[in-house]
Formats: sequence, structure tokens, C-alpha cells
Amino acid sequence: MYSKRFKLFKLFGFSVYIDLSWLIIAVLIIWSLATGIFPFYFKDLSTQAYWIMGIVGAIGLFASIVFHEFAHSLVAQKRGMSMKGITLFIFGGVAEMSDEPPDASSEFWMAVAGPLASVFLAAGFFGLELLGKVVGWSVPVVGVLAYLAWINCVLVVFNLLPAFPLDGGRVLRSLLWARTKNLRRATRTASWLGMGFGIILMGLGILNFLFGSIIGGIWWFLLGLFLRQAARTSYQQLLMRQALEGEPVRRFMHADPITVSPSVTVREFVENYVYRYQYKLYPVVNDGQLLGCVSVKQIKEIPRTEWDAHTVGELAANCSDENTIAADADAVQALAQMNRGRLSRLIVIDRENHLAGVLVLKDLLNFLSLKVELEGT
Repeated sequence: MYSKRFKLFKLFGFSVYIDLSWLIIAVLIIWSLATGIFPFYFKDLSTQAYWIMGIVGAIGLFASIVFHEFAHSLVAQKRGMSMKGITLFIFGGVAEMSDEPPDASSEFWMAVAGPLASVFLAAGFFGLELLGKVVGWSVPVVGVLAYLAWINCVLVVFNLLPAFPLDGGRVLRSLLWARTKNLRRATRTASWLGMGFGIILMGLGILNFLFGSIIGGIWWFLLGLFLRQAARTSYQQLLMRQALEGEPVRRFMHADPITVSPSVTVREFVENYVYRYQYKLYPVVNDGQLLGCVSVKQIKEIPRTEWDAHTVGELAANCSDENTIAADADAVQALAQMNRGRLSRLIVIDRENHLAGVLVLKDLLNFLSLKVELEGT
């Protein structure tokens, strides 16, 4: 879902990240506020005042989205769900769960926590706006408060659409789940509605574009496209989790992987391993002992003229939690780990931290494909 993200801060045990795509929307928000919305509603202010209002308004929107997602995360944590963090990207923000909610009740309360937080913010900003008008705060201050009250109302309405994976879609799924006792069926119905709403938004985008609202049309179309894809992907992820759940990594790993000796030169490594096997990550082993990992990325940092002067052992770094997994771990965890790190291979270790094998993404996907073909799941 994300291109490249950076960690901003950590609060209440949750890390908040920002995707590069958010910078695009931040610039567009500031520009639209400073040149369109604020000059239309608040006349005769200076250009500098409009741009300051735009920047403060964008920061307020950023804080509102983080507050909304923190509400999701805190309730989810209280309900025993593992939350990986919060990421802001081009279409808003998302609280990242490592697994599906344990029951329909947890899903419901986690889903409604975000809109309730936005209602609280909308009421708070509206109250401050009224107070500012009474005591005579400056027009820019009152204008930004009015915008933040309005935008939080918009967040509530949009998120409560019964379109999975929006909050309203999750509420719908929780109700269907509680009624049918079948998470897959509930997710399928909610996802279909999500894809349907996505198509409707895309249609609105096309109509806006045809009637002259080019920028608005593009954004409606992209939002609908994203919602449709997110709904489809969420259902597919559930199917993959259920297909792999309970399957240990050991079942899918290659127990006799290609390993590299620490004495091999960088040139030998490139010629005899990288070009031959086309992998990007290799375990470095000496007498059966895992010494670390070496990747193509590390080789790229060495000038070609120095390849004969360095060995793999010099470059080998300790295998991290990002590229290793325990042999007894659940395959669902492995798939999620590969997805987060955009990896095609994981080094599998046993309880003594020795090399047990290598897990390849292609093998997991082949298993899923066969299971779908044979069992219709």
C-alpha cells in the first residue's frame, strides 16, 4: 500500500509513520486552503495571512487524522489486538493491525472509536470557534477553527460509509459477522459493498470531469479507485490468512538453501551466486554456523574495482528481525513480514539461532494458488 515511509514519533507505544505520498496531499491541501477556500469565505485578508491559515489548517488536519487513528489503535490494544503502528498516506491514515479482530464485538468497538474521536474533535473545534467569535479572536484564528470543525465532520461522514475497509464498512462487517458467525462471508459482503461504492465514486469523478471540475473529478476518481482496490485487497488478505493460518514456516522452507562462505570474495560472490541464482539475500555460513546475511544492496556500495579486495565475511551483517523468522512461526506471520519489508526471501532460524533454511515468497503463493484451485477457498 505504501511507497516509502518515515517514522515521525512514537506515542502510547504506537509508532507514527508518514508515507511520501502524504507530502503530495499536504501541498495540495495547503494550496487549496490558501488560494481557494479561505479567500472565498474570509474576504480582504493579506496573502500572507491566507498562506499561514493554509499551513495551520493542514497541520490541524494532520493532527485530526492521527487522533482518529490513535482512537482505533488504543481500543484495539485494549481488546487484545496487536497494532503495528499508524501510517499517513495520500488518502488519509490507517492503523495497521497484524491480524483480524478476535471477534465481532472487538471489530465493532475498534471501528466506531475513530468516528467518535472525530465527532469529539468537531464539537471541540466548533465550540472554540463560537468562543472566538464571542471574545473577539482574529478572523484567521476563527477561520482555521471553523475549517477544522467542518473537516472533522467530513471525516465522520465519509468514514461511516458502509464500504469496507472504511470504518462504516468494518461496523457493517462486525454486525454481519455477529449474525452469521462467519467472518469470511461477512468480509465478502462488506468488500462487495466497498467495491460498489468505489465504482460509484469513480463515476462521480468522471461526471465532475465532464462538467468542467477537472481537479475535483480526478480526486473523486482516484479515491474511488483506491477504495475499490482496498476492498478487494482486504478480502484477498483474509483468504490468504485463513489458508495459511496454523501452517508452520518449516513446512514451506527450503531446508538445504544456497549459503555463502565468509572467505568468498565479493567478485566470486557476484559471479557465482548473484548472477547464477538471482537472489538478493544470502545467508553467510561457516561450519554450519550462521554468521550473518549479505545482500545485493551491500554489494552495490562497494566499487567494482575493489571487489577482489573484499570478502563476503567483511560485508556480512547480523541478520535482523526484518529478514529472519523462526522455523516454528506461523506462515501468516511470514507473509505479513515479507509484505512489510517487500522481501521475496526470509532466512529461517531454529531455536538455537542456527540456520534452518530459507523461505521463498513464491512457494507461499504457489501453495495459496493450489489451495484455491482444489478447495475453492
